[in-house]
Amino acid sequence: MSDAAARVGDTRGLGSRLWEYQAERFPVFKHGALIAAFGASAVCLSALLRGSVPGWLSVVVAVLVLFGFFFQLRVADEHKDNEDDTKYRPERPVPRGLVTLAELRGVAIGVAVGQVALTVLLDWTMIVLLLAVWGWMAVMTKEFFAAEWLKKRPLIYMFSHMAIMPLIDLYATACDWWPAGYALHEGFGLTLGAFLVLSLVNGTAIEIARKCWAPEQEREGVETYSKLWGPGRAGVTVTCVVLVGLATSAFINVRSSAGVWFLGALVLVSAWAAWTAIDYAGTPTVKTAKMLEASSGVFVLTNYLLLGVLPLLVSIWL
Repeated sequence: MSDAAARVGDTRGLGSRLWEYQAERFPVFKHGALIAAFGASAVCLSALLRGSVPGWLSVVVAVLVLFGFFFQLRVADEHKDNEDDTKYRPERPVPRGLVTLAELRGVAIGVAVGQVALTVLLDWTMIVLLLAVWGWMAVMTKEFFAAEWLKKRPLIYMFSHMAIMPLIDLYATACDWWPAGYALHEGFGLTLGAFLVLSLVNGTAIEIARKCWAPEQEREGVETYSKLWGPGRAGVTVTCVVLVGLATSAFINVRSSAGVWFLGALVLVSAWAAWTAIDYAGTPTVKTAKMLEASSGVFVLTNYLLLGVLPLLVSIWL
């Protein structure tokens, strides 16, 4: 479907249509809370490891640029999945004509201009990290020029797309240590490296959990992990990913001297998320599928808060 054809029937202004679009495909407040925790945690953990306090500009730039990255990823997905969406999911915003791909591209480019401005404001040499994320995003949109090969190998497909998470995380942590001219020596680099791995694990947990559906929810042409592996194996896989995330978080907690209370909270939240995954695996219903998706989001949100933001605040106040 052409962009011109897609726009027929909706004469509202772009602002109104974009607001409806975000509610369906990129909920600003729901995603914003998680992205803010992610960006702030990355900056705060870096500062905590340096024995310093991050500047407010570092936190603001990290959060806003990361929000832009995730919006651009959504736009990239709209382009990548447009053919399948038009065929199997015509109720989605782009196929039904709410917004066009050209309009979304225009907004994404505008966001990119803002990201460049914010990065230059903090440290212009960080542009190289911005370009690294955009470069990976670009080849992702083209399915790494091997779409058919990747679709036949779901695990490789997933990890090739999730690999952008450590790149985004690298940019976020660099908002603290890069302008400070802090070298990635062995101890500092090892802990931050674990944090980059954690971002990959957390992204994987959310990605699999949101595509674990009840049998009656499955649709033709819509690929889910519950359809691919079966609900039992999909739920157990989420459990395993959560446990890997807990182990990685525990390592970071110890390395950053965040404290046993934060570690205990991480264990409790991880146990709850793992339990919801097991519950879904044994009883795949609409209710348990929704709970699994919700718990994975809470797991990731609290993971970031308990590793960077809260420990740094406690270290400042106490």
